[in-house]
Amino acid sequence: MAERVASVRYQRAVPIKLSFELNDKTERLDAPPHILFVMGETTDLSHTGIAFVVSAIRIKENYLVGEGRTLDAELDLPNGKVSMKVVGQRYEPVGEHISTARYLVGASIKEMTGENREAYDDFLRLSGAKGNAGSLKFRVDER
Repeated sequence: MAERVASVRYQRAVPIKLSFELNDKTERLDAPPHILFVMGETTDLSHTGIAFVVSAIRIKENYLVGEGRTLDAELDLPNGKVSMKVVGQRYEPVGEHISTARYLVGASIKEMTGENREAYDDFLRLSGAKGNAGSLKFRVDER
């Protein structure tokens, strides 16, 4: 039953740019959010969420995950750029050494315009046609 309820995840690596949505949870940003950002790469995508790897889990004093903080995300898909608002749900460090540490972040999609949703869903449909559906696995899930 759970397999039918969960969104299918497609393992796709596309560039992602993340910045903070300004609100009362965003502290001490000395520059506009579009200047303070982190780049990464997605590891999988679904209709309801995304997973991505970034080199830093925070920008200034603000963590990408926690306190229901909304992030502005821009994916560079083959069919164009897609913008969405996401909320990080969990993260874990990946990499073998602290000097190469990166962070795997799982986020839920909070909001998208109709045009962005259509382009994103088209990309997912094409991903499904190519196969390679997979699922995000955090180490905690394997216990």
